[in-house]
Amino acid sequence: MSRRDGKNLWEYGAHAPGPPMSGHVLVGVDGSDQARRALDSAAEEARVRLAPLEILHAWPWAGHGCGARDQHASIDTALDVLDAAAGHVRERAPELDIVLTLSPQPAAAELVRRGDRAALTVLGSRGAGRSAEVLGTSVSLGVAAGCGSPLLVVRGEWLSGEPEHSRVLVGVADDVDAGAALFAFEEARRRGGEMWALHVSAVPEPSGGLRVSPAERKTLADSEAAVPRMTVAAARGKFPDVGVRVDTVWTGGAGALVEASRAADLVVITARHRHGRGLGPHTGSFTHALLHRAHCPVALVPVG
Repeated sequence: MSRRDGKNLWEYGAHAPGPPMSGHVLVGVDGSDQARRALDSAAEEARVRLAPLEILHAWPWAGHGCGARDQHASIDTALDVLDAAAGHVRERAPELDIVLTLSPQPAAAELVRRGDRAALTVLGSRGAGRSAEVLGTSVSLGVAAGCGSPLLVVRGEWLSGEPEHSRVLVGVADDVDAGAALFAFEEARRRGGEMWALHVSAVPEPSGGLRVSPAERKTLADSEAAVPRMTVAAARGKFPDVGVRVDTVWTGGAGALVEASRAADLVVITARHRHGRGLGPHTGSFTHALLHRAHCPVALVPVG
């Protein structure tokens, strides 16, 4: 017999997906090991921020023509996922205020909606099982394409705990990335590490390949090298206690940022939402590359 039979579903501690909360940490779970890592990270973020933790499991069981028995079984499975997640957090951080949300909406859309006013949304980069790895990546890309507040995607085998490199990397293209730089400074100070601003130039290396005079070459090099310095300048003044490293590389594109993430505990980039023909918002090449290949967790910060 389903736990739902004869009772209101939400008596089991899960809340119907009503109006979104505000100022909290939101984490999406699906019962996978990667989601468990994201849950641990989200609990730590909520603890540091003194914020409530909302644990969301989105399972679109409604409207697919399944019978009542199958629907009840699906709901029971979803509740099991939430129960296990809540129990795990309460063992590790009993002081946290936890809200459980079970939604019949697609995961990416519900995470975007409920995360719009969150302080931070946290996701794992994979789902449960081999076939769900594509689904998990799809959800991460979907949320990245529409997020209205910072998003943290916990990549690969990363585990919460002491930082390995004591460094937060931020990708800088232009002054639009000032918000990402500010977020990176905040994270670096919280982690007791340095902030590393890396600018991947979109123009060829001035030391070769370009038919320009030495003076023009120097002007171009100086101009590109100034991009990360100017972008982080405002935020740097707010964090005089945080060490800063600023670099410009001339080749590699998104791959240069992926490679640099080997030496960081977190990589931060701006969520540059774009629109394609009839496809809605989608992510750029840097976001796509990092969500698939980064060697550490990835934080995406919306513009504005």
